[in-house]
Amino acid sequence: MSKLVAFAAIQGGYKVVSTAEGQFRNAMESFNADSKIEFPNTGYYLPVIYSLTGMKVEKLEDLAKPLAFARGLLPPHVKGKNHLPYLGPLLDAGMAAIFGYEILEALRILRQPDFYMPGEEPDLENGKLWLGPADDVILRKRGVEFVDGSAPGFAAIVGACPDPETAKMIVEDYQKKNLYIFCAANHNGTSVVEQLVEAGVQVGWNTRIVPFGPDISSAVFALGFANRAAMAFGGVQPGDYKKILHYNKDRVFAFVNAFGDIGTEWGTAAAGCVNWGFPTLADTDIPEILPTGICTYEHVVANVSHEEICQRSVEVRGLKVQVTEIDIPCSFGPAFEGERVRGADLYCQMGGGKTQAVELVKKAEMSEIEDGKVTVVGKDVGDLKEGETLPLGIYVQVAGREMQTDFEPILERQIHHLINYIQGVMHIGQRDIAWIRVGKAGVEKGFTIKDIGVVLHAKFHQDFGKILDKVQVTLYTDKKDVDELTARARGEYKTRDERVENMTDEDVEIYYSCTLCQSFAPNHVCSVSPERTGLCGAYNWMDCKASFEINPTGPNQPIEKGECIDPVMGQWKGVNDFVFKASRGAVTHYNFYSMVVDPMTTCGCCEAIAAMLPSCNGVMTVNRDYTGETPCGMKFTTLAGVMGGGASSPGFVGHSKFNVTQKKFITGDGGLLRMVWMPKSLKEELKDRLIKRGEELGVPGLYDMIADETVGITEEEILPFLQEKGHPALTMDSIIK
Repeated sequence: MSKLVAFAAIQGGYKVVSTAEGQFRNAMESFNADSKIEFPNTGYYLPVIYSLTGMKVEKLEDLAKPLAFARGLLPPHVKGKNHLPYLGPLLDAGMAAIFGYEILEALRILRQPDFYMPGEEPDLENGKLWLGPADDVILRKRGVEFVDGSAPGFAAIVGACPDPETAKMIVEDYQKKNLYIFCAANHNGTSVVEQLVEAGVQVGWNTRIVPFGPDISSAVFALGFANRAAMAFGGVQPGDYKKILHYNKDRVFAFVNAFGDIGTEWGTAAAGCVNWGFPTLADTDIPEILPTGICTYEHVVANVSHEEICQRSVEVRGLKVQVTEIDIPCSFGPAFEGERVRGADLYCQMGGGKTQAVELVKKAEMSEIEDGKVTVVGKDVGDLKEGETLPLGIYVQVAGREMQTDFEPILERQIHHLINYIQGVMHIGQRDIAWIRVGKAGVEKGFTIKDIGVVLHAKFHQDFGKILDKVQVTLYTDKKDVDELTARARGEYKTRDERVENMTDEDVEIYYSCTLCQSFAPNHVCSVSPERTGLCGAYNWMDCKASFEINPTGPNQPIEKGECIDPVMGQWKGVNDFVFKASRGAVTHYNFYSMVVDPMTTCGCCEAIAAMLPSCNGVMTVNRDYTGETPCGMKFTTLAGVMGGGASSPGFVGHSKFNVTQKKFITGDGGLLRMVWMPKSLKEELKDRLIKRGEELGVPGLYDMIADETVGITEEEILPFLQEKGHPALTMDSIIK
């Protein structure tokens, strides 16, 4: 704790208490001792003093007791040597000053009963700008908003901005966040409220811009209002100071913005607010108190620019942005998630093999991104004719104190169903194989690619507000930009996948489910284990574990695998029980490690589909990107249509590309040594891993033994190649069981 900070706050506390004592003595000489002391039309006496101590100040002479209490709170002055850098003395000095300020305001009302304008609105025509303490009518009307969440908190602004335009910009930003703005004090002969009036902004309780008073002492009305709300609506009893302060810290997300030069009296007021868990952010170079202690995060933050102070204040206080409306022209909601955009309804599309489409979510620093910023780089839907295509890169940057890199794929996977919530838009796939189809009806309503970013910003805040504070979305539609993002994304995917490289299914007793795709495949239940990544390729076991930590009621639920029924095929009683329940009784059981006998169900978002090739005694796989014919006689789209609706289809199974080289891949059927054909592009993508896995299996030339479309696209065409290469599948037991 800086000696300068401690000196200023404690000196300020002594000054305020001494001033209050002096004014009290003068009042005792000028008024009768039984003169009424009150904040007009309230039943809470002097609310800060009453709520924290239980003292009922009703007459002038009653002020002696809280004054003595405030004097007793003042800590020793800062020593020149051996200064102890503790926060406690500052809190005590600040609380003493808050008591002193409330007494000063009570004495002002005694001396000048007409100083403040009663009611909710100022009377500007008659020069009555300041409203003073809120009466109980206002408390009942407005205080409940601090309990039900419609007003998450308030910004207490003291001082003045450099100009009216800056004041207006800052206050309107707070209004957009549903905060109240409580104003007090002045700087250089003016105040934020006076600047707002000059800028044509309406002030008063009805616009949530409350001009409490012209002096720093008037800021005590904000604390008194908060404490009264805790007593009136939170059930906290007067005198229970611990509950009062905890209630405000945990329930009222308030903070102080100090604009202008901060002297000892402002400094001690800031220290007093820290008792409530309310931090102070200043636009000047003042000593900071950064370590977390009483406040959720920092206590005093300096040199914050006017452009950044709103977002920085929200961040420091720990207030989560609530986006209640999603401003897009199309209807939006889960009811549209299963809607399909068929050929006759199609206006345009992105990805799906027609163009490249990719999705990437990355953690950013708070200072690097702007919350709510959505940018489209390139053409939009309005630039297209019916039937045309576009590449698409969806790049979402998120920031938050609780955000972790491990959470990136969880947020990324949400893109699938959130886009599907838009009426007239369909999303299939994920990662770098996404496919978005836009219907004519959506375009007629005014849908644009930018709306995707608007939806992601709003829903990420709504669904993941506990871990993030900012969301910025950039949507690329130029091929060069999309290709660059794709290259970067593939590197990120590789890093994520390799996190589970050394884990085995035997290492854990818990697997995880994924039911995100049940809108298109109602019976499908994806089970994710360390050695079997999700079919979509977007989730591995660790991703699902992190997803469950973020959202315990979400689509990734823990599965206790329980008794092992078949270690070769990969079947467990606990998994079967879970699958039966999650599929609503449609699926009784399935095997993790077999595509021939009771394979896992498959959805429409799988990265690849494996199929049995009986004549070659092996299997093939085809990835979504490959649009050509395959040796099983079906293209990927046909395969997905036949067995991608959530059924368990013996002889076929969906899987991720990464899963091909995981050690448990179809081991119940002979494993990777059964692989006789795959598209050349996929083979090259997996080359290093295929070579490594072949060596582990004792077949170092396996990569070169796998046929692709350059060899043939029928079993008859590839069989001679397999025989020439001596593919191990040809000498294995029959794949037909």
